[in-house]
Amino acid sequence: MCGIVGYVGAKEAAPILIQSLKRLEYRGYDSAGMALVNGSGRIDVVKRTGKIAALESALSEIHPKGTCGIAHTRWATHGAPTEPNAHPHTSSGGDIALVHNGIIENAEALRSRLAGHGYTFASDTDTETVVHLIDRVWADGMSLEEAVAAALARVEGTYGIAVVSVRDPQKIVVARRGSPLLIGVGQGGEMLAGSDAAAVVALTRDVVYLNDEDYAVLTPDGYKTFHLDHGEVRRSVEHVTWDVGAIEKGGYPHFMLKEIFEQPSSLRDVTRGRLLEESGDARLGGIAAHQFNLGRVRRIIVTACGTSWHAGLVGEYMLEDLARIPVDVEYASEFRYRNPVVEDGTLTLAVSQSGETADTLAALREARQRGAATMGIVNSVGSTIARDTDFGIYLHAGPEIGVASTKAFTSQLVALALFTLHMGRRRHLSVVQGKEVVEALRRLPDQVEEVLALNDQVRALAEEYMDCGNFLYLGRGYQFPVALEGALKLKEVSYIHAEGYPAAEMKHGPIALIDDDMPVVFLAPRDPVYPKVVSNIEEVKARGGRIIAVVSDGGSELESKVNHIIKVPQTIPCLLPVLTSVPLQLLAYHMAVLRGHDVDQPRNLAKAVTVE
Repeated sequence: MCGIVGYVGAKEAAPILIQSLKRLEYRGYDSAGMALVNGSGRIDVVKRTGKIAALESALSEIHPKGTCGIAHTRWATHGAPTEPNAHPHTSSGGDIALVHNGIIENAEALRSRLAGHGYTFASDTDTETVVHLIDRVWADGMSLEEAVAAALARVEGTYGIAVVSVRDPQKIVVARRGSPLLIGVGQGGEMLAGSDAAAVVALTRDVVYLNDEDYAVLTPDGYKTFHLDHGEVRRSVEHVTWDVGAIEKGGYPHFMLKEIFEQPSSLRDVTRGRLLEESGDARLGGIAAHQFNLGRVRRIIVTACGTSWHAGLVGEYMLEDLARIPVDVEYASEFRYRNPVVEDGTLTLAVSQSGETADTLAALREARQRGAATMGIVNSVGSTIARDTDFGIYLHAGPEIGVASTKAFTSQLVALALFTLHMGRRRHLSVVQGKEVVEALRRLPDQVEEVLALNDQVRALAEEYMDCGNFLYLGRGYQFPVALEGALKLKEVSYIHAEGYPAAEMKHGPIALIDDDMPVVFLAPRDPVYPKVVSNIEEVKARGGRIIAVVSDGGSELESKVNHIIKVPQTIPCLLPVLTSVPLQLLAYHMAVLRGHDVDQPRNLAKAVTVE
């Protein structure tokens, strides 16, 4: 959620850190700051609330110097978004500076003990306790990394941290537990740190992902990695396959629109090399070596949050329909606070774009502790979920910068379809049925391009409805999760209140809300429950509701019953959610832009939610 960057080398650090922070803006934040170790034996700290531009402006007035520094974008958890609460935080003497993502769970106990030793606190944050703790444990003869390790032994909770000090200059110490952090291995005596590969990819595409309980030392001479319990360890260098162009707008006004229009490409990437047309099957390298475990699966628990949870609901329909496996879809934030039943033969499937979602990770670890096999469907290579699960599937959708997920969602749907196909062909799905799914998946990217050609039509709809204060989204079967996702997208970026319901449940309460001021979006493609949805449309029409219907090819009988029709191509029922969700993404986007909102960084939201 928050962003961390660090640089040590021969160049002035401030411009590099600012550019790196800008590449993390999509994560969501409310303040930004930087600490530079200068050549005269002090740390210069500059912090500002609001956007990175405010920090950049302050730096242009002060002109701080230094070839070693750390910087941060903060999304407030402990304490309001103010300058004192912004990171970096410093020790009382100003000779240690620290940035932090995560939650220090024993912060109050640490604060009390440190206050007893004479430490005073300038902020309301949990983070400040850590920098004072490092100062407290730092004994004569210790290196910075030894002091950091000694302090972290007393810390409870989650953290990704970067620390610098004038006591041990030209050095950055980083550490992680439950919050992502990586090292960028540069050329010519340059080392970088970041909470995301986007922070370092402009200077290097060689990265080292830290594991939980790891810490590392970065100097112009290179890096060393350690584990808090096991001493020095080796972590492999991985090569990032995308370049900085993938995290730039490429001529689009917003990342969200760019990523909506990238979906034909991202869907081709998620299926590339995975479709076996002759056998009607899917080749999935990430699970190929685990057929014994998959053969024992008698039940699947899908755990996810937000948009990924909606994808999981579609996956539930797919897996039960085509693979005949019982599936439960759980909110990750609720799963571990119950006493969940995890029986022999249970597979826990974690779905996450970032692979770092704190609640999803916690649910995954709870399920593993109860004996479940674990699988991940993630987009970010090297992420914690990718490394903590037994096996999984990468989306290969490329970086998703917009906070509101679009291309990752449809890629998740296709990845779940591929997994369903793989499982179904080993159980109850015939080769003829399998070939039908393969052919539909092969055609899907071209069909999404057809839907994107409706952009102007959807924008005109947004102009007509942009002043509405409430929306209702209704769907049945495979389209119910799409209704939930469409409503979520509208809420996220346009700040319009919207609700998604199963269409038949409208009669059990929401029908009371329907009048000519309450637009109703119906997902009504030609599928097995289409006649039932038509009946629901009649009920809304009889009460004066304004209706927008998303239909698949045909649907002409609805033209006299609804106010607007959006036509998408026809495909098999399990893949229709991919096509029907795209116009809802466009509707949310255009509504938000017309209302003057920042669609890429909606208020109060963050891209990767790494705190509970």
